[in-house]
Amino acid sequence: MTAVDETGLGIRSTTQLIGDAVKQFRAQVPECIGAGLVDMSTGMLLAADTLDEHPHEVLDLIAAATFDLFQGRNVVMIEEIFKARYGVLDDRHYFQEFLAQSDSHVHVFLRSSNQDIAAVVIARKTANTGMILTQSRLVMKQLDAGLS
Repeated sequence: MTAVDETGLGIRSTTQLIGDAVKQFRAQVPECIGAGLVDMSTGMLLAADTLDEHPHEVLDLIAAATFDLFQGRNVVMIEEIFKARYGVLDDRHYFQEFLAQSDSHVHVFLRSSNQDIAAVVIARKTANTGMILTQSRLVMKQLDAGLS
C-alpha cells in the first residue's frame, strides 16, 4: 500500500508513513518521551520511537495493553451497551481515545479514523495535558490523511 505525501514529495509506503508518524509524535507532542503505533487487528507493535532504550518485550507489552484497552472483551461489551443505549448504529468502536495519568507521566491512547491503528503517546506530566492531547490528535490526523 502506498500513499501520496502531503508535502508533494512523492509516494510513501505505509511502513514509511508509520515510521514517520512515531517520529512526529515525539517531535510535536510536548515533553514526549515515547510513542508507538499498534495494529489493532493483531495487537502487534508496528513502530516505536522512545527517548530511552527499552527492551522489546516491554514495548510488546505496551502494544498488547493498548490492544486490550481498546478491544478487550469487557471493553467491547461496554461499547455495545453504550452504542445500543445511545442509538449508535455504525460499526465504529465507541471509544476513540483514552487518557491515563501516572505520578510522572501522561499516557494518551488514540484510535485512527480507519480503526485499524492505535497510537500510544507518553509525555512527562509537567507538560500541559491539553497541548499533549491537541498535538497527539494533530499527528494522528496527519497519519490518517496519509493512509487514506
